[in-house]
Amino acid sequence: MIQDQDRSQERILFDLKTRGAQTAADVGARLGMTPAGARQHLVKLETAGLVESEDQREGRGRPRKYWRLAQRGHARFPDRHADLTVDLLRSMREVFGNRGLEELIEHRARATVADYLNGVGARRSLRQKLIALAKMRSREGYMADVTDDAQGSFLFVENHCPICAAAAACQGLCRSELAIFRAVLGAGVTVERTEHILAGARRCAYRIGTVARRRPAQAAARE
Repeated sequence: MIQDQDRSQERILFDLKTRGAQTAADVGARLGMTPAGARQHLVKLETAGLVESEDQREGRGRPRKYWRLAQRGHARFPDRHADLTVDLLRSMREVFGNRGLEELIEHRARATVADYLNGVGARRSLRQKLIALAKMRSREGYMADVTDDAQGSFLFVENHCPICAAAAACQGLCRSELAIFRAVLGAGVTVERTEHILAGARRCAYRIGTVARRRPAQAAARE
């Protein structure tokens, strides 16, 4: 019974991590629980300091309670050897200087691009490339997903950053992520970061689309 309860609470934590703030009814509907059952789990998680709640008014009527991960809840998801990585980055900056650290980041980026290109392949649609890239990033701990964007492009979302502590200590790692995505997806594809964990967002999100090709002036003139 206790194991079932722990499993249910872990599912709730994962759901809040990947989907953001939700009501108890939303959580229950998605995970096969009654609203009361989901609320009971959420209250226990709040007591443990893993989630927090906030009342939000939506039009007329009583405000609705939304639940989201607290900082301690986010910490339940792994940050790959954070302390060791940060210490190594600081040591490399002290020994090799900023330029040496930048060269290391560039070397990592080139290796990552080669690995992703091998996994993504060159003869796929943009959607297929993004799905393949999301699978690779998820295996690395980023909890990545792809959805259609309302503007006719794609939204590439990473619900977790397993290198967040390192990225906070070395901003070049985040800059290189954009360059890596652009190199892997190829010419004619735009990549714009719209949400950023280090800027206070709960996730990193990228709007990705294709650049509209301009028709030759002569062809346009004949129409």
